[in-house]
Amino acid sequence: MRILIVSLRALAAALLFALIAMPFAQILMRGVFNVPMAGAEELTRYFLIGLTLMAGALVTLEGGQIRMEEFQAMLPERPRYLLQLAIDVAGVVVFAFMAFAGAVTIGNNLSNQTATLEMPFWLFMAPLVLGMMLLALATLALFLGTLRRGRAEEKHTTLS
Repeated sequence: MRILIVSLRALAAALLFALIAMPFAQILMRGVFNVPMAGAEELTRYFLIGLTLMAGALVTLEGGQIRMEEFQAMLPERPRYLLQLAIDVAGVVVFAFMAFAGAVTIGNNLSNQTATLEMPFWLFMAPLVLGMMLLALATLALFLGTLRRGRAEEKHTTLS
């Protein structure tokens, strides 16, 4: 799992760099050389989508998803434990379904491509499928950790 996390961090950093570099290059090419880059907006959007979907698993594994912890902290131990298990199971089901739906959509559109860059549709949709698969895996890991612990995760909300 450690190799996957390090790889995802490197990929997220590369996508963030590309997301910043592409508009910068477009401004430079248009402003300095008066030659706009065709497809820069589409490529920037692709980098943003890829970054968001591929880094989602990292956010989940590090506890950064919105979890309404204040509400959960008000619950007694047993209902809070069952609620956390239910949330994780629902997450695995939803993310796995999204990955499956994305894969089916890719399969139905193998001959299509994006409008400006003419990028193959499967390449454009790949971050969705991979991101949802990784989110399902990360949420499954959280579920198994909660199940193994046998109790709800401790909530430490700091108000300042």
